[in-house]
Amino acid sequence: MLENQPPVTPRSSPDGSPVSHAGGFNPITWIRDLALSILIAVVLVVFIYQPVKVEGTSMMPALRDQERIFINKFTYRFGTRNIERGDTVVFWFPLDISKSYIKRVVGLPGDTIEIDRGVLIVNGKPMPENYVPEEFRDEQSRPALRVPPDQYFVLGDHRTSSNDSRAWGTVPRQNIYGKAVFVYWPLDQMGRVH
Repeated sequence: MLENQPPVTPRSSPDGSPVSHAGGFNPITWIRDLALSILIAVVLVVFIYQPVKVEGTSMMPALRDQERIFINKFTYRFGTRNIERGDTVVFWFPLDISKSYIKRVVGLPGDTIEIDRGVLIVNGKPMPENYVPEEFRDEQSRPALRVPPDQYFVLGDHRTSSNDSRAWGTVPRQNIYGKAVFVYWPLDQMGRVH
């Protein structure tokens, strides 16, 4: 019965050339797809997510030395989200903008920040800091300071080994360029940054 079937004609593209279904290599398509992939990667890295390496122990136990994390640069740059107390932020160090630091925001513009023998007091109320283990606390005190407009008071979670706002003051808003969002290396630590 097969010999009575009409002959099969190859399908054509709109310009009349035959369409191949053999999955052959098409260099034009490959170059186009590669260029598009590179463009998407560049947009992601430049505007949205950037991989960074944690150096030092000042943010332990949340972040460890040599961990690799992604920071979200879009969320603060384009105003989709305000910087909030508790955010782990990456910023240009105010005293040397060639260096980047990562710390936790504890004081917002207009807040009054005081530290009494290691206890953080914000606007007259002691702040619970469950992210700071007892062995990482210190006994430092700091007199009350009002955080200026467009500035933030930041601390490391490992208070005994952190160089932060207690030593050099507040961070200008324009210096903050990202929020730590995800640990991707090492694999056993992979997950959201809290």
